Amino acid sequence: MSTDYQSGREALGVRLRELRTEAGLRGKDLAERLGWQRSKVSRLENGKQTATAADLEAWARALDVPAEIPDLHSRLRGLESQQRSWQRQLATGHRAVQDRYVAEYRHTATVRGYEATVIPGLFQTPDYARHLLIHNAELMQSPRDTDDAVSARMKRQEVLYEGGKTFRVLLWEGALHALVCPREVMASQLDRLVGLIGLSQVSLGIVPLGVRLKLTPKHGFWIFDEQRVVVETINTEFTLESDEDVTLYGRVWDRLGECAVYGQQAQRLIGRARAGLDLG
Repeated sequence: MSTDYQSGREALGVRLRELRTEAGLRGKDLAERLGWQRSKVSRLENGKQTATAADLEAWARALDVPAEIPDLHSRLRGLESQQRSWQRQLATGHRAVQDRYVAEYRHTATVRGYEATVIPGLFQTPDYARHLLIHNAELMQSPRDTDDAVSARMKRQEVLYEGGKTFRVLLWEGALHALVCPREVMASQLDRLVGLIGLSQVSLGIVPLGVRLKLTPKHGFWIFDEQRVVVETINTEFTLESDEDVTLYGRVWDRLGECAVYGQQAQRLIGRARAGLDLG
């Protein structure tokens, strides 16, 4: 468990204890009101157990302070938003991050993803991935372990062929035209995307430029087993685990998915992007 997460859990426990003592109740008295074991009250107050939203609401109502519920829920959402600095993660290079992704995808059955500017790692060719990793290492001034990182990223793609998994991915059409590598490398990458269309485990949708949208396509995000959302920014990776956040991002994905095209229509958009590379 991260230090930041544990510190946040302990801070929430301190606030719960404050509310109890302000109400003039002992821990065992509150436990009786709630119908809980006394140990649960102790664990929550000492940051040894993560409260649920229902726990917090029951706590506040048992102490007759329902006005505190929004604040407690806000504290829980902050606790459930885990932040990892890219500079800290990449301090020893990219390989460790890629290995973590390999493990995460192996333990996930259903993934919904959206990317606006880049072909996702699950679908990247080795050459395309190599250029992205080199650019990122230069930007973050991190150690250059490109070959090992590319190998690990390719290993992650093995999950695309495992039974019992589903990958539903949306791409903003602009990502097909973002030339972050030589034209020949991009052409091979686009060919790779075409080859994925029709794969039983994969649903690939393209949100076309110029389509009527129900919301603006912002940053990319990934939803794992409808339980957590991962969002990457330039300097930070966020993991969001509250029900509200997962539901919100799921709704965003649904609305983008309604604007996307699939199958042959998606192939045509990819083909148009490839033709625009003008390889001669």
